[in-house]
Amino acid sequence: MPFASLLAATLACGTPLTAAEKPNVVIIYGDDVGYGDVGVYGSQKIPTPHIDRIASEGLRFTDAHCAASTCTPSRYSLLAGEFPFRKKGTGIANGLANMIIAPDQFTLADVFHDSGYQTAVIGKWHLGLDDEKLDWNGHIKPGPEALGFDHHFIIPATNDRIPTVYMENGRVVNLDPGDPITVSRSKRIPASVPGTTYPDARLNPEAVTAYASDISHAKTVINGIGRIGYMKGGKRALFKDEDIADDLVREASRFIRQHKDRPFFLFFSASDIHAPRWPHSRFRGKSKHGLRGDAMVSFDWSAGTLVALIDELGLKDNTIVIVTSDNGPVYIDGGYLDGCETIRSNGSDRGHDASGIYRGGKYLAYEGGTRVPTIIRWPHRITPGTSGALLTQTDFLASFAALVNQAIPDGQARDSRNYFNTLIGKDRQGADIIIEHSRRPAIRKKHWKYIAKPAELYDLSQDPGEQNNLAESHPEKTSEMSVLLEKYLREPGGQGSGVRGRESGVGSRGSGVGSRGSGVGGR
Repeated sequence: MPFASLLAATLACGTPLTAAEKPNVVIIYGDDVGYGDVGVYGSQKIPTPHIDRIASEGLRFTDAHCAASTCTPSRYSLLAGEFPFRKKGTGIANGLANMIIAPDQFTLADVFHDSGYQTAVIGKWHLGLDDEKLDWNGHIKPGPEALGFDHHFIIPATNDRIPTVYMENGRVVNLDPGDPITVSRSKRIPASVPGTTYPDARLNPEAVTAYASDISHAKTVINGIGRIGYMKGGKRALFKDEDIADDLVREASRFIRQHKDRPFFLFFSASDIHAPRWPHSRFRGKSKHGLRGDAMVSFDWSAGTLVALIDELGLKDNTIVIVTSDNGPVYIDGGYLDGCETIRSNGSDRGHDASGIYRGGKYLAYEGGTRVPTIIRWPHRITPGTSGALLTQTDFLASFAALVNQAIPDGQARDSRNYFNTLIGKDRQGADIIIEHSRRPAIRKKHWKYIAKPAELYDLSQDPGEQNNLAESHPEKTSEMSVLLEKYLREPGGQGSGVRGRESGVGSRGSGVGSRGSGVGGR
């Protein structure tokens, strides 16, 4: 029996997959990558040949969404299968935040870990660490290992926040014990505190040799760039901004090679194209959109390198690759004057509209804030093409749980639904309803879009750019959508109980055998 037929038969009868049948899963997650930043989505100024090739071999979604228009809440929903507004502390995390996902929460990594996969997160984390004050000179835990990841090599928060170091399996990489790290969010660190001293952008503006930033990013200067927060020590452990893409790809490649003979799940969370943008010299000038575009060329290289390695190792046919983003695009962010001329995500910048035809971007409730490039490749299982199905990353957890026949414990991942058949192109409708999270809550019901506080209503089938607010002219539809949104905001369970969208896919939520901690191994 062909593998695809065997897999379908196995899933249909609920039989656990064998190791040989379990596909590897790799999520390549861009940071602030907009719908219009990718060639196959319409970019004219930024070449993305590697992602375009992946799209030619896979399914390209045109109405797929991250959960929120900013990074931390979006990542929370992806991994926890829960809307960020269900839990306090899921706003944009500061660099010294404690764990936002609790160790007792069931995560996307748990889905794979408990099903016998080797799991890793490599790249930007930004979901907090430890459950008390962080000691960067010791073993930091809990961390990703408490959430189902067997291995992690991470930027603890973001590239614009201190400490500007990597952390591997709970410890700062290359830390010199004789040069201990001390950090502070807002107060300067006294000279009496041991450790290498770095320039202060406010006191030593001449130390900022890359480009200027706003006042909140004008504290400790590392690599000629002002950062959020103050830091002393850890000189040997500092990352070099221009080498971040290479460092992360190297570590991801090592993980893939080490685990090529057994199922693995890799969450590759790129730092590109988050500000400050300082791509390697070999990417400079490769786009027609300055440093921001060149950083996108760097992200495209990262995606292409990892997929080429998967193919080279003979893993192509049994690896699901997803290329997507954590939220919509932004131009000038953090006040970093890297050549962009437009503040945040208001319109286009130098002839490039990073949201494509959609309005808004990062931070905003409009479609450009959450409608992101989403490409899924799985040769011989997914027919290459385009899908207009409505899809949200919040549903990835339940969808992949159905694929590997892993039970979801009661009360966990309560907003995630199984849309695996949508992911692989067998269902072209997708969800009836999704939530789009930002400072202003929004809801999609098929082609209708409602944004609260104040009320805005759009018919995206006629007005994809959200230019014609119908809230006053369509009071009944506005009231219907408002009531529906409030129901989701109030109900503990949202998409997972009460009002539901369609469920399509293999199995159903909670189907399968075992539970958290059972199955193959535990953690």
